[in-house]
Amino acid sequence: MDRHYPINLYPPLAVSMKFSLKINHISRLRLIIQSLFAVFCLIIGVQFYQFYLWATNASAQIAVRPPAVEAFLPLGALVSLKRLLLSGEYDTIHPAGLTIFLAALFLGLFLRKGFCGWICPIGFASNLAEKIGKKLHILQTIPFWIDLPLLSLKYLLLATFSWLILWKMNLQELTSFHYSSYNMISDAKMLHFFLDPSRLAGSIMLILLLLSFIVKNPWCRYLCPHGALLGLLATLSPFQIKREKTLCIDCKKCEKVCPASIKITARNTVRNCECIGCLECLPVCPQKECLQLTLPGKATVQPLLLPALIIGSFFLFWLLARITGHWQSQVSAETFHHYYQQLKSIGHP
Repeated sequence: MDRHYPINLYPPLAVSMKFSLKINHISRLRLIIQSLFAVFCLIIGVQFYQFYLWATNASAQIAVRPPAVEAFLPLGALVSLKRLLLSGEYDTIHPAGLTIFLAALFLGLFLRKGFCGWICPIGFASNLAEKIGKKLHILQTIPFWIDLPLLSLKYLLLATFSWLILWKMNLQELTSFHYSSYNMISDAKMLHFFLDPSRLAGSIMLILLLLSFIVKNPWCRYLCPHGALLGLLATLSPFQIKREKTLCIDCKKCEKVCPASIKITARNTVRNCECIGCLECLPVCPQKECLQLTLPGKATVQPLLLPALIIGSFFLFWLLARITGHWQSQVSAETFHHYYQQLKSIGHP
């Protein structure tokens, strides 16, 4: 008797195999996307360093300043955002920084913490350190009574910056900061901080680096105020991970791979501020349809829809900024050159 039946005689099996293939591709897809963004950031870093050398007269070779370097100025972008809301004027000095910040806020509000889970290079580096720590068997689990107060640190930092910028600074002060010499060279200040850190700053960075191999994502989890803001917005996101408790076998495989250490098996819907929308929990669940990505009014959606919307939305912000002239700084290279000469003498206003 012939047992080699065509697969179309078993439509449920065919659908299951197709679904499984797509799910299993998520982790690999995320790694590829994160890697590409990380490589892009490295290229941008090299280009900006070349511009920095030219602008500080350390090199005679003229270089172009890449606008995307402004992504690493989130506090300046927060100042620009409040100024935009009060005056209607878009940032003319670091417009790309404001654009990327707005894109991250949009992703947080509608697409979980998509910026953290799929784009941020620091998150990517933390994930790699975590994987290395697992392979070396040095990764440790922080006790709950220590983890909980540490989690509050980034929200305290966010509250502090929000109070200083969103509450205390009026339009005149915002505008004064916008046109200040410090804001003109804030990107160079940032680079100089990493090139020539103080002993204290260098020690802190080294400790954070080493901790990343021992503790899951210490910077992202405990200290990043940007991530804290996106996490608060993500609680309103329509995309949710739902768990069908009748199917769950409590194997906790989902919790073991979760970068945010969320207790997924203790809840039916994951609305946690720490969820970065990475979807890593979906492919490891052995129970089909136990963990699923959902939208309001719809039972389930294809998991690949979320990263597609995240990357598509991010590039849409970039495209609109390019078209509307809100990507390239209106400050000339010669003006940056002039202010970079005063890098060491210009302090925070």
